[in-house]
Amino acid sequence: MAERTGRDRVAGLDPTVGGGRGRARRASLRSRITAAAVLAVALTLGLFTLVFALVQQAVLADAPRQAASADVDRAVSALAIGSSPSVAVAGEADGSLVVVTDASGRVLASGGDDDLTDLASSIASAASGDRVDLDGGDFVVERQDVGVESTPTPTPVVPEATPTPTPSESSDDDSGGDSGSGDDSGGGSGSDDSGGDDSGTDAAPSGDASVSPEAATTPVETVTTEYAVVAARSLGEASAASSASLVTLGIAIPVALLVLGVTTWLVVGRALRPVESMRREVDSVTAQSLSHRLPDPGGSDEIARLAHTLNGMLDRLDSSATAQRRFVGDASHELKTPLATIRQHAEVALLHPGSIDGAALAGTVLGEEARLTALVQGLLVLARADEGALGVTRRPVDLDDLVVAETARLRDAPTVDGRGRLGVDATAVGPARVDGDEGLLGQVVHNLVANAARHADSRVAVALSEHDGGVALTVDDDGAGVAEADRERVFERFVRLDEARARDSGGSGLGLAIVREIVRVHGGAVSVTASPLGGARFVVTLPAGSA
Repeated sequence: MAERTGRDRVAGLDPTVGGGRGRARRASLRSRITAAAVLAVALTLGLFTLVFALVQQAVLADAPRQAASADVDRAVSALAIGSSPSVAVAGEADGSLVVVTDASGRVLASGGDDDLTDLASSIASAASGDRVDLDGGDFVVERQDVGVESTPTPTPVVPEATPTPTPSESSDDDSGGDSGSGDDSGGGSGSDDSGGDDSGTDAAPSGDASVSPEAATTPVETVTTEYAVVAARSLGEASAASSASLVTLGIAIPVALLVLGVTTWLVVGRALRPVESMRREVDSVTAQSLSHRLPDPGGSDEIARLAHTLNGMLDRLDSSATAQRRFVGDASHELKTPLATIRQHAEVALLHPGSIDGAALAGTVLGEEARLTALVQGLLVLARADEGALGVTRRPVDLDDLVVAETARLRDAPTVDGRGRLGVDATAVGPARVDGDEGLLGQVVHNLVANAARHADSRVAVALSEHDGGVALTVDDDGAGVAEADRERVFERFVRLDEARARDSGGSGLGLAIVREIVRVHGGAVSVTASPLGGARFVVTLPAGSA
């Protein structure tokens, strides 16, 4: 049961996860990723296909409409130059129909595909942009109304005919002329009359034959003829091309989605394989095998970083479990020693009532009780610090008063471990104020001074100063000092650098650990270096309090 609990705590997994439930969860993740990828691509391709179909339909339908418009323009141009409607629509093209109608809508002429000319009346009334059904096919229509101006050929005016003279009249005229002309000398008046008659006769026809241009023609007006030119072009090729594209996409998209799904399934499975391997490795770790580490996959990708993170977690768990086991062992030993002493004296007093008096027994019990109390209090402080529940009542504290009181107590102590009085130097103690808990800060000062007194040969020096927004408390001793390799370990719980003397003098190995936790919750730091006196120097820095 304990092993199972340790495994659960270390692996952070339910024991049932390692079986079918773990495989189902893994397969579910693989399936969800594959389904999400396929769905996302399917939606994207579906939207693309819809837009593509609409754009393609518009583009392909525009070509027949442009061709129909060109047919209309060609027929209109022919009509404008005077061509007849039948000439204007002449020409044959597959899938086309051109019709010319008059103002009333009557078909005058049609041209284009021979199979469609019989359907000319079907588009006679259609408007531009209309779609019509001709011979089972879809056609687009373009229309243009045009007026053609024409001038009719002018009709000439024929003059009235002059009567032709008869022969007798010609003879008379001739003889008269001869007589007149024969009478050259004396017949001047006769000659003049005759000449006047001939002149008058010749002038009449001459005057009738000379007609002006305005009088030769009738008045002419310009005539405007209204036509409507309608052209239709087949959309069959455009529809066929669009259908072919959609069929191609309809086949290609499912195939692409199938390839994507299979590829994603394989890639995700391959990517999750190292994760599953690490899961099995971590699941096999128990409280008794915390030293086990995952193999390094190499590289710097997410899998490698996950392996490094899990190994770091196992390192911390291993260190924590080791510290916990050491803590339990040390705490048990520390608690067992005073309890054994009390029990031993009590048994002696019971078995040999005269061998020990009540005062000696009471003094022994009280001494061990004080040791137990200090140990239990220290453990409680550390436990609350681990839980983040170390209550700190912050208020201004004159730290120099605490230091002076502790050094005075050390001076008044008659002996220290049977070595006589120690020299205590507190001349470097200056005024300093911090914001914090007075009781906890007093415990810091007491533990540091007591630790220095326990390890000093003859002298302890305490200094306190405030500068640069901080307070520095320094405690020196002239003892053996702390080796550089142990200067961090000395703040761990139940760590003693001198086991025999620490146990004899009542040290539990918790004093410096308590100092570090209390200083930490007050926003400070503690360190140990070599002292000018030859021993160890402990330095505590805290933020300065308000004035």
